[in-house]
Amino acid sequence: MAKVRPFKAIRPAPALADKVAALPYDVMSSAEAREMVVGNPYSFLHVDKAEIDLPLGTDLYAPIVYETAKNNLYRMIEEGTFITDDKPCFYVYRQIMNGRAQTGIVGCASIDDYMNNIIKKHELTRADKEEDRCRHVDICDANTGPIFLTYKANEAINAVTAKYMALAPVYDFVSDGVAQTVWVIDGEEDISIVAEAFDKTPCLYIADGHHRSASAVRVGKKRREQYPDYDGTEEFNFFLSVLFPDEQLYIMDYNRVVADLNGNTEAQFMEKIGEKFTIAEMARPEKSLSEKHTFGMYLGGKWYKLSAKEGTFDATDAVEALDVSILQKNLLSPILGIGDPRTDKRIDFIGGIRGIGELEKRVKEGMAVAFAMCPTSIDELMDIADAGRIMPPKSTWFEPKLLSGLFIHKLS
Repeated sequence: MAKVRPFKAIRPAPALADKVAALPYDVMSSAEAREMVVGNPYSFLHVDKAEIDLPLGTDLYAPIVYETAKNNLYRMIEEGTFITDDKPCFYVYRQIMNGRAQTGIVGCASIDDYMNNIIKKHELTRADKEEDRCRHVDICDANTGPIFLTYKANEAINAVTAKYMALAPVYDFVSDGVAQTVWVIDGEEDISIVAEAFDKTPCLYIADGHHRSASAVRVGKKRREQYPDYDGTEEFNFFLSVLFPDEQLYIMDYNRVVADLNGNTEAQFMEKIGEKFTIAEMARPEKSLSEKHTFGMYLGGKWYKLSAKEGTFDATDAVEALDVSILQKNLLSPILGIGDPRTDKRIDFIGGIRGIGELEKRVKEGMAVAFAMCPTSIDELMDIADAGRIMPPKSTWFEPKLLSGLFIHKLS
């Protein structure tokens, strides 16, 4: 069963929350981050992307970057940008984007649950990205960005959440068009109800944040080696998470663009596609596709609907039946020569938040072909994680993104 416990959050002073909160470090470049913080010394990007306070050209993984992150964090705490709660609490974190709300519980999940697969994964991690966050967490002595977890909805947790949402929030602001609201669950009975409800939950699932969670666990294991008399209650045995009920999550399409046709003319390319897909011209899609096993393709200024032919994939296999797998194994790899989409520089991935127009734009700017995908469902994600399987790269795009800087979990 899952262990989720309250914690003493280090969080922004209420008057500064909207200035502190920032998008996660991995959705922007250093140059973009530098622009975002102009005129805002409170932005959490000074911690999560500390290279912005160093000379241009500084190695992103140089020791000075991590030391700067640590110095910025503790300077902001000392100056009163952040406050620390007096006792361990849970928190309610609601986001509203385009009229749709998702509301989660902020708490700390167990590194043992991660290692024992009570916290289930569906994605591989890259060693360089994992090492970067590991060093960041270790040197800052804190989880500075939350892991996005999900679980099967629970009535007891929903009831406590609703109770606190009826009260005045501690934060309520809009960031990049997304409403961000936070309440503190500080009643002892309610804290117990939430903890006990999670204790009866068989498993949790990582929705987004595989690198952050893997790094947090590595740091926890390192601290256990440093303190061999640990008893399991120390903060380094837990990592910062926001846990959302599955019924509220929204996965967007994660689309693909490819730089060239791998030596094929358009006519040759279309002929090869026709072996595995039925092809028909289609009107420009206004949003992501909704029919499984079909794809929108933008080529030569036209949109085409590709429908996977019967027998081209194993419908009984949870991974093989994913649309991202079907496209990869029947088109991207054999026709376009994209063997490993994680490393091949000829392919790029476009989150659905950017819209269909972004695919057309990228092709007009020089890419050869674009593919619009049907979003992966939360049920597909859970089925694959339950089976101990791994999704292909870039299978899911979650929106809205969890902001960093609203909650910090200190490890000691």
